[in-house]
Amino acid sequence: MATSTHTVTNQAPPLVGYDVFTADRALAEAVERHLAHLPSEPLDEARRDLRLLGRTAGSSQAQRWGALANENPPVLRTHDRYGNRIDEVEFHPSWHRLLGKAVSSGLTAAWGRPGGHVRRAAGFLVWSQVEAGHGCPVSMTHAAVPALRADPELAARWEPRLTSRTYEAGLRPAEEKPGVLFGMAMTEKQGGSDVRVNTTRARALAADGAYELTGHKWFCSAPMSDGFLVLAQAGEREGPGGLTCFLVPRVLDDGSRNVFRIQRLKDKLGNRSNASAEVEFDGTWARRVGDEGRGVRTIIDMVAATRLDCVIGSAALMRQAVAQAVHHCAYRSAFGGKLIDKPLMRNVLADLALESEAATALGMRLAAAADAVETSAAGSEAERALLRIAVPAAKYWVTKRCTPLTAEALECLGGNGYVEESGMPRLLRESPVNSIWEGSGNVQALDVLRALRREPGALDAYLREIGQARGADHRLDAAIRGMLIELADLETAEVRARRLVERMALVLQGALLVRWAPPEVADAFCASRLGGDWGAAFGTLPHGLDLASVVERARVQL
Repeated sequence: MATSTHTVTNQAPPLVGYDVFTADRALAEAVERHLAHLPSEPLDEARRDLRLLGRTAGSSQAQRWGALANENPPVLRTHDRYGNRIDEVEFHPSWHRLLGKAVSSGLTAAWGRPGGHVRRAAGFLVWSQVEAGHGCPVSMTHAAVPALRADPELAARWEPRLTSRTYEAGLRPAEEKPGVLFGMAMTEKQGGSDVRVNTTRARALAADGAYELTGHKWFCSAPMSDGFLVLAQAGEREGPGGLTCFLVPRVLDDGSRNVFRIQRLKDKLGNRSNASAEVEFDGTWARRVGDEGRGVRTIIDMVAATRLDCVIGSAALMRQAVAQAVHHCAYRSAFGGKLIDKPLMRNVLADLALESEAATALGMRLAAAADAVETSAAGSEAERALLRIAVPAAKYWVTKRCTPLTAEALECLGGNGYVEESGMPRLLRESPVNSIWEGSGNVQALDVLRALRREPGALDAYLREIGQARGADHRLDAAIRGMLIELADLETAEVRARRLVERMALVLQGALLVRWAPPEVADAFCASRLGGDWGAAFGTLPHGLDLASVVERARVQL
């Protein structure tokens, strides 16, 4: 375009108008791999649905929704014009459009359909690239299902609405809505991740399973949801009740509002489109989920599901960051040639692409394990044991890698990447959240140690999984031997828990890539991440690798 002073040239076109799913070769191959056991009809349906979602995700309209939802953050309305307490949060229309597409695309409907967790994980990875904040209520709604199954009566009432493909905003009794969303309210000011020191009290009412809550929650996600899973201390202060899980509806069956006082919304680093609130309960009606004193046990499968979503969500951010970086470098010229052809920039891009593909491969493998567990397929107990140790390990490592990768991808765009219009700053601000949500790094590392010490079947399942790739790459084999030496001494493992869990995650990623990725990808990953021929920053891959093929695999072809 000409102006009065100059002609604009050498700028990359917008990365728009493409299929986000099929353009991601690693993801598309993972779906084919993990759904290969399905009959042709549901397999074709999965392909069709993901391609349709991918095309929508790559459209200019969807990208505009994502930008508007973040430019217009939610607003708290504590009272109406007459002074009545209403505790409502208003969202921009684009937020509702994003949520509506997520729900109608089955991103809360993994449970009970063939290959449901793989299909849903792939869709979540695709759609989160448009805008990540609305993924929070989507994730919690999806994850609430296994917790509610602790009470068959509650599950019968709520599960059909949680897994509905109809999104309907607004607060009304659940019975009047075709679909609902769920949030969570677990942590408190004094405890954070240590929920066992929660002080919110639950007093039993006359009706069976009904309680009255008094207390607060420091982080309540998606406060305009229809229901919330909450942890509170049941029974007398010195009694046997203990930490218990409860369902708190926003609206009671008679149409009146439950006591749910939103004190303020958090002013967060990123995740700006999504509301995170501080709330207080004062005589709030709640229904017990599971037995008294078994709150952690009741929510454990829910926590596993949301932690896996942290992995998938981070993989989505990483993939979008890499796609943008490679796209920019494919069009931008400097110092006599395209950036993508410059040896040093190619090293950077290939390094980023390896990290992204490894995250996707690991997340999708764990989604396949979740499918096997739910359907009680052959080997499902081994898959359950694998999830017990691999989910916190993956959550620790993949979410930790998201921020440095996103920052490096932003840098590939130079000053253009530092400008809001590029979309890269939003990705960077979003990148730390999954490492914090559902237990930060130390919590995940210690959870892996807990599984190693208390559940030997989990380590057996992990070793069987990586054992399927032994003998295929000498660097992987050496890394496995080194890891086994570290695992031999668990008594002194806490101080080196992060190092150990990092190694376990890398070995698992390496084993998956050796089995399933193209040789040039597996070779570069094993040489750098497992063979030790790698620096502390991206772009330090060793000489002699086929980096051009790695970069080309990550490139979106418009």
